[in-house]
Amino acid sequence: MGSHARPNRIHRTGVRIAMVAMVGAALPITATGLAQAATPGATHSADDNQDAHRQQAAQKAVQQRAADAAQDLKAQDAPQVKADHAFLLDARDGSQEREMWAGAKADESVSMASTTKIMTALVVLKHPEWLEHGIQVKQEYRDYVQKAGASTADLQTGDTLTVRQLLHAMLIPSGADAALALADNYGQGATQQERIADFVRQMNDEAKQLGLTGTHFDTFDGISHGDNRSTARDLAKLGQRAMLQPVFAEVVKNKQFKAEAPAANGHTRYYTWNNTNTLLSTYDGALGIKTGSGPESGYCLVFAAERDNRTLVGAILNDDKGRFDDATKILDWGFAH
Repeated sequence: MGSHARPNRIHRTGVRIAMVAMVGAALPITATGLAQAATPGATHSADDNQDAHRQQAAQKAVQQRAADAAQDLKAQDAPQVKADHAFLLDARDGSQEREMWAGAKADESVSMASTTKIMTALVVLKHPEWLEHGIQVKQEYRDYVQKAGASTADLQTGDTLTVRQLLHAMLIPSGADAALALADNYGQGATQQERIADFVRQMNDEAKQLGLTGTHFDTFDGISHGDNRSTARDLAKLGQRAMLQPVFAEVVKNKQFKAEAPAANGHTRYYTWNNTNTLLSTYDGALGIKTGSGPESGYCLVFAAERDNRTLVGAILNDDKGRFDDATKILDWGFAH
């Protein structure tokens, strides 16, 4: 019996060794394998990170498309005009202003031509007590217009016109001769050159007080000496401030104005001035304000209109002959908003 017992023990031992061998074969024995076996979720964590990055990228793409769509909508909800140097404000009750729309170049300083005369009028109107003061037309005023090739009210030498009449002559037909007469009499100095220089200084002082940071004057009528410039934003603000002056507002709304003045020969001179602002005849509610044009400035316009107890004031600089069409579209858009 002892001889049979030994083989049985050997057999059982062999079975145990075989089982251990089978288990060992089923388990990886490398360091990598052990790490993988110890952290079975590692591969899934890397995939999750990639998914998160893809989701973030997708969200950013959606946000960018939404921003682009909003920008496109904003561009569509704006006056469809050619003018880049353009600006529109809501004057509200006249004493306040609210920006409504600004063109791409609303803050670029460029030549402003005869819209300069808005500031000329404001400086003159700082002394309303002189409105009925008579000023005699000098031959130099007519000579200046001819030499400069400027627009004219055709003032006749020796005639005496009041300051109020000269404001009409300057703002309605854009008479540079009237502008010179006013600057020559409202500036201080012993010579005409000194008086004009002083008047232009007053214009720049007024621009600073009004906060027109993009504006500089070197002339009283818009015929520049190299640095007579403004922005559409500034000119709209200037127009709004000018319209607060009852005399100014009364002048610029006239399609035509007739005046009588004592002539040098003792007779009466009769003047008729037609407004260069055609909006007064074509746009319902138009109030003014001032046109301008020149080789450097192109076609300019400062305009205002009133509807439903709202007053809008705008400006266009460096436009083409379509400035009145652009102004109409800007005003229509403004009143619709």
